[in-house]
Amino acid sequence: MSLHPSSSHTAFIAGVVALLALAVPPSLTAQASGTFSVSGNRVSIYNLAGMVQIRAGSGSDVVVEIDAQGADADRLTVETGTIRSSETLRVIYPDDEIVYPELGHRSRTTVRVRSDGTFGNGRGGDRISIRGSGRGLEAYADMTISIPQGKSVAVFLGVGEVDVANVNGELRLDMQSASVTSTGTRGALSIDTGSGSVDVTDAQGDINIDTGSGSVRVSGISGGSLIVHTGSGSVTGENLTTEDLNIDTGSGRITLNTVTASYVRLDTGSGSVRVDLTSDVDLLNIDTGSGNVTVSIPDDFGARLEIESGSGGIDFDMPVTVRHFSRSELTGTIGDGEGTVRVDTGSGRVRFLRR
Repeated sequence: MSLHPSSSHTAFIAGVVALLALAVPPSLTAQASGTFSVSGNRVSIYNLAGMVQIRAGSGSDVVVEIDAQGADADRLTVETGTIRSSETLRVIYPDDEIVYPELGHRSRTTVRVRSDGTFGNGRGGDRISIRGSGRGLEAYADMTISIPQGKSVAVFLGVGEVDVANVNGELRLDMQSASVTSTGTRGALSIDTGSGSVDVTDAQGDINIDTGSGSVRVSGISGGSLIVHTGSGSVTGENLTTEDLNIDTGSGRITLNTVTASYVRLDTGSGSVRVDLTSDVDLLNIDTGSGNVTVSIPDDFGARLEIESGSGGIDFDMPVTVRHFSRSELTGTIGDGEGTVRVDTGSGRVRFLRR
C-alpha cells in the first residue's frame, strides 16, 4: 500500500521548511578577496593572519575589504552568517599548517580554531600552526574594516598587526600575537594580545588593555576607567584623566605623567614606579616587589599615609604629620588627611615630591 500526502499536507511541510530557513540563516561562502558588508549591531570578524586596518565608516553596515595574499591565496574563502547571536565574517584557511612570511623566519604561533572558522573566547577547536616559513598553506588576508558609529564589533586575529583610527562605538580586539596602534577612538575599547606592544592615544571611554608580553603606551585618555595588564613589559602614559586607573605588570617599570584620577592602583612585580598626580585622590595604592617609587603631588594634596620599604628609605619634600616612622616604615597624614595612600616596595626608595 502506498501513501500519497494531500495537497494541504504538502503545503504545510513546505511552510515549515520555509520558516526554518528564515529562523537559521545559511552560512554564505565566497572567495576571500573582495568587499563584504555585514549587517547587525553586533559583528564579529575572524582572520588567522594579516594586517588589519580599522577605520570609521558610514552607512548602516560594517564593510570589510579583503586582499588575500601569498602563493596559496586563491584557496582562502570567506563565510558569513549568524553565530552565537553575532553576525560574523570568517576567513577560512583550509589547512592546519599556515605560512605567514611577515611573522619572521623562526617564529611560530598556535591557535585553536573551531570547525566554523571561529576562535578565541576560551572555547575548544583544532590546533592550527602559523609559522613564518616552511611547508604549509602560504596565504594570509590583509583587511580594511570600516565601522559605522554606534556599532559593537569584535575582531579576532591570530597573527599580524592592527591599526585603529577614529572609530566611534564599542570595539574589542583579540589577538594571539600582534601589535596594536590605536588613535582617536570614542567608546569602550578592549585590547587583548598574547604577545605584542600596544599604543593607544586620544581615546575617550572605558579602556581595557591586556598583553601577555609587550610594552604598553597610553596617552590622551579620558573616561570612566583605564585598566592595563602586561605579563612582561613596561607601561608609560601621559595626560590620563579617569575615575579609576589600574595598571599591573608582572615585570617592567611604570611611568605616568599628568594623571588625574580618583582611584589609582599600580602594581609591578619588578620595576620602578613613577607617577605625576595633578589632583587629590581617594586612593593611591602602589606595590612593587623591587624598584624605586617616586610620586609627584600638587600643593593641595591630602591623605592618610601607609608606606613601607623593605630597603631604600622614605623621603618627603613637604610637611608630614607622622604617627610612626622608621627607616623602612611610615604612617601619618599629609594635608587634610582625606583619602588614602598605600605604598609597599620590597626593595627600593620611596620619594614624594612637589609638582
